Amino acid sequence: MGAMSTRATEAAGAPAPGARRFPDGFVWGVSTSSHQIEGGNANNDWWDFEHDPHSGCLEPSGDACDSRHRWPEDIALVSGMGLSAYRFSLEWSRIEPAEGEFSAAEIDAYRRMCARCREQGVIPAITFNHYTMPLWLYRRGGWEAPEATDRFVRLCERANQGIGDLIGMAVTLNEPNVMGVMGYTQGEHPPGVKDLTRHLAINDVLIAAHRKTVDALRAGPGDYPIGMGLSMAELHADPGGEVVQEASEEILENNFLRGAAGDDFVGVQCYTRLHLGPEGEAPADPEVPKTQMGYEFWPQALEYCVRRTAAYTGLPVVVTENGIGTDDDTERIRYLSEALDGLHRCVEDGIDVRGYFVWTLLDNFEWTHGYGPKFGIHSVDRTTFERREKPSARWFSQVARANALPPAQA
Repeated sequence: MGAMSTRATEAAGAPAPGARRFPDGFVWGVSTSSHQIEGGNANNDWWDFEHDPHSGCLEPSGDACDSRHRWPEDIALVSGMGLSAYRFSLEWSRIEPAEGEFSAAEIDAYRRMCARCREQGVIPAITFNHYTMPLWLYRRGGWEAPEATDRFVRLCERANQGIGDLIGMAVTLNEPNVMGVMGYTQGEHPPGVKDLTRHLAINDVLIAAHRKTVDALRAGPGDYPIGMGLSMAELHADPGGEVVQEASEEILENNFLRGAAGDDFVGVQCYTRLHLGPEGEAPADPEVPKTQMGYEFWPQALEYCVRRTAAYTGLPVVVTENGIGTDDDTERIRYLSEALDGLHRCVEDGIDVRGYFVWTLLDNFEWTHGYGPKFGIHSVDRTTFERREKPSARWFSQVARANALPPAQA
């Protein structure tokens, strides 16, 4: 991943005495996804799901953050913060609105985004799939359709032909393990199924899709590091929960970590700790504060997951998502600061960590939870779509520009 030079590091002034530096070339970025910010993605499975009154979704995505039209402003925010990378996703349903019918105009729209990033010194970090798929495939069975993997690989090949020479890094699939557990066991994402057997089968399909996509993207054009973005948590065994913890780690994480063999990096996406008892997921610790998502406020989970990933795979790690849903931006800064404290300890111990992306740039559509949880380091007016910087954006900008955390408190 040496090609991912960091503009932030190059532009930074000298850090304060005692500052905790990150390695030269460390990538500082922010992540988004198409369906959560673009708006109007009416031709995909999530639009269909969120408009189903039985899905449990609190509200539809609608115009989202109107980033479909306001993407130049979003990239300017990233550049203005001095960040070195912007991670955003391609919307499959726009690029291939009907089977085999590819839109040159839509591919060119994403190319213009990549080009604007490059013009502003920002690395385009592309996610080829962030949960959504076009309705024509969803209605045929989604990832359970026999042709799903081949159709996804074809989509990636076609998109890469249009933008691959501009890509700086790539995530094939965002949180394929979440697509399995939330879509096929908990039933809270499309297709809303509760069937462990189908969940396990989908895991295998998604791992195969990842491996085939890595091979396809490496054929060019472009030459950039490739990995998957894996949702991870500190899975804690409460008394009697050791067997459940072991099984959960295998199904939710280890299976996919093995599937990352041969990749250029593993994308770790981490938010919290989960408790596991003899019957499955156990209640959170009542002594630990909760976020808007009901998660434990547990920033130390990031260090745990990075260490486990590096030890299990032997691969470089990029933190492709980390953040918190909160209305209290002081709490957000404390969460990010404590998470980065742990990440810096990983670096000090020689773990090959190459980048860190905050989730997320903008307060956005948070899937079944609608617009309630606030993960953004910028707010978005729901009527005018005006973006407003939060103190956490200024704080993160300072860290990225210095390529260092402030000196540790005595």
